[in-house]
Amino acid sequence: MHRLFTGFFLIGIAGAILQLLLGDTGAPARVVGALWEAADLAVQVSLGLIGVLALWSGLFRLAEQSRLADRLAALVQPILHRLMPSVTEGSRAGAGISMNMAANMLGLDNAATPLGLKAMNSLQESNPRPRTASDAQIMFLVLNTSAVTLVPVTVLLYRTQQGAADPADIYLPMLMATTASTFVGVALTARLQGIRLRDPVLLAVAGVWLGVLGLLGLAVWWVPAEASAQISSLLGNGLLLTVIGAFFVAAWRARVDSYDAFIEGAKEGFTLAVRLIPYLVAMLAAIAMLRASGVLEAVLSAIRHAALWLGWDTRFVDALPVALLKPLSGSGARAAMLDVMHTQGVDSLAGRMAAVMQGSTETTFYVLAVYFGSVGVRNFRYALWCGLAADAAGLITAILMSYLFFG
Repeated sequence: MHRLFTGFFLIGIAGAILQLLLGDTGAPARVVGALWEAADLAVQVSLGLIGVLALWSGLFRLAEQSRLADRLAALVQPILHRLMPSVTEGSRAGAGISMNMAANMLGLDNAATPLGLKAMNSLQESNPRPRTASDAQIMFLVLNTSAVTLVPVTVLLYRTQQGAADPADIYLPMLMATTASTFVGVALTARLQGIRLRDPVLLAVAGVWLGVLGLLGLAVWWVPAEASAQISSLLGNGLLLTVIGAFFVAAWRARVDSYDAFIEGAKEGFTLAVRLIPYLVAMLAAIAMLRASGVLEAVLSAIRHAALWLGWDTRFVDALPVALLKPLSGSGARAAMLDVMHTQGVDSLAGRMAAVMQGSTETTFYVLAVYFGSVGVRNFRYALWCGLAADAAGLITAILMSYLFFG
């Protein structure tokens, strides 16, 4: 990680110097300003997480003490045990992982992050080398970065706001892209860890998922365009309220003091949010250097010329800022998506492709910094490369599916 971190800074500085030599006298000040702004943003993000981390850590404590989390974990234990052999039956990590995966699949971002941090802390308890990522932690991170999402509420709402004729017309290609991301990420990680994927249970789950994917795609085509985003939003929020209600009902049935248990868990969430600040400062500052120095713009220009030389259609290059920023910064990729929709048209090939890219993967570097930073892991081993491979699979599939559906 230290090589990547150092490289980002040095490349950013080199880009600023090059712009200065080319006559842009404001380049150094712009890069330095972006550096300070990124440091402030890191603190704002961490402080902004305090409330949601405290809330969901408190709610998760209800699920723990009522043993609801254990019952939920038991339902997915056969899958988790095959992908993460060290996550034994009845472990605390199994509960957090299963609930985090469910929250990710249903687009509940605010719920997924604190649940994921809780799971990562539980995995760290059984990590024999606390500063080095374990196999289970790496697999868990890859599952998070590939981010299979059944209800992409955010992307659908952005398309609605930008005036898309049918906001949900990108739903099926997005699910195909995020499925490709997950399958590639898990397959690569499993190969490196010696995990056998030709298992009847895993094959059955994959088959069922692909079948559900096909049925959901058909359902989206049947729903009227004006109602699709609203249905997705209602489904996500309705599920969130159902989960919260289930926590309290389970605590009541188990005769758990819900208030005391919630406060106890919320205190832990508050502490965790403060511990994230140094790691976010490091990663966001490094990303800001690349953005402000013009390095990303230079990369796009080079890709466009290479595509022309190869005789390819270059329309996909207009959506590439999302692909390049997505592994680095969620807010940056979101801003790039909105910019592409505004400049190219929300229903243009590039506009739709940008939306599919936005929903195909997670922000690998952010997840890496937050999840591993929360437990003090410094040696990521091959986690970064497996996460980036999942990103590449999702983003390439997003391009191909966008051409297939809209090109």
